[in-house]
Amino acid sequence: MSVTREDVLKIARLAELEVDEAALPVLTEQMSRILDFVAQISAVPASEGARPFVPGPDAVRFRADEVRPWPLAFGPDRLAPAFKAGFFVVPKLGQFEEPEA
Repeated sequence: MSVTREDVLKIARLAELEVDEAALPVLTEQMSRILDFVAQISAVPASEGARPFVPGPDAVRFRADEVRPWPLAFGPDRLAPAFKAGFFVVPKLGQFEEPEA
């Protein structure tokens, strides 16, 4: 598969990149080579018996993907000096109050 000059310009415009006119032939050739390489990889027949590569010894297994709430070491009421009805009680900030007349 070959990439044209217009393809490179369109990709650069979509990626919001400025491409120098002198760099266009090099980019066109490099993108064509990349797509040819991907086409070669796609042509390799996939077998269902091939295992995915996992670095490390075979005994290492992935944990089950479970979403669970993370338990706190202690309750949120111990994090703040004031905790009432499930909310943290914080002092008012003076800068947001109306000045007294």
